[in-house]
Amino acid sequence: MPSAGVSATGIALLVATAFGWGSNWPLLKLLLTELPPLSARGVSGVAAGLGFALGATLFGVSLRVPAGMWPRLLLATLLNVTAWMGLATYGLSWLGASEGAIVAYTVPVWAALFAWPVLGEAPTPRRLLALGLSLSGVVLLFAGQGLELGLAKAPGIALMAAAPLLFALGTVLGKRYPLAMPPVAAVAWQVGLGCLPLLLLGLAFETQRWGTLSTQGWIFMGWMTAVPLGLAYLTWFEAIKRVPATFATVAMLLAPMVGVAGAAIFLAEPFGLREAAAMTLTLAGVVLASRG
Repeated sequence: MPSAGVSATGIALLVATAFGWGSNWPLLKLLLTELPPLSARGVSGVAAGLGFALGATLFGVSLRVPAGMWPRLLLATLLNVTAWMGLATYGLSWLGASEGAIVAYTVPVWAALFAWPVLGEAPTPRRLLALGLSLSGVVLLFAGQGLELGLAKAPGIALMAAAPLLFALGTVLGKRYPLAMPPVAAVAWQVGLGCLPLLLLGLAFETQRWGTLSTQGWIFMGWMTAVPLGLAYLTWFEAIKRVPATFATVAMLLAPMVGVAGAAIFLAEPFGLREAAAMTLTLAGVVLASRG
């Protein structure tokens, strides 16, 4: 039975969100075997942003950016979308989907630390322990692969670690300087504008291979646009109206688990004791950070 303050509908929406976001990791890894990273993310993101804008218009939600909100909107866009999607996608060029999913979901840990200088919330011993647990998990994940393999993955580790760090900064700044806009309108602007630079950079510097994209590749593009970047955001916004914020954050730990399971099933990526221990340590840290 759901606990007090947590509706069954909210739980169902959170599960749908976690599945949508978690499924993106193995599918994106497969898609990157056919398309360059910036172009793949750019096209799907711009399409999702336009879809959000169309949906908002059809349901009578204003897309107008209030006066004085543009600097906040652009900063949120840069940190929450451009940096997050660009760095994480490029990181997958060196890392496995399961590795990327584990590292990416350290966001609550970094957010708890950024809350000190931005929101005046000093780090508690629990938050410091959370950081130690999560970083221990990440170190175990890569250090156990041997020095040569670990160094080969260093660029991907750096990019993937920077993605949640900047996303967490954007999240905390968003709490300090909130956007006075309907959530769907804010997402439409952020996803569309945030992915536009990725698309333009991809068109300028990457070799385009759209003409040779397989049927499977087009299906993955459609899924990435409609589900992780579309439907999952809508279910997330509906879920957080119905459940406590801490519960929602912890429930999102299902997403990396979906990503890891998908990588093992569809990509045959290894998942042994080391990977399980790394995921347990990292997610334990996220749970602690989320609970204060």
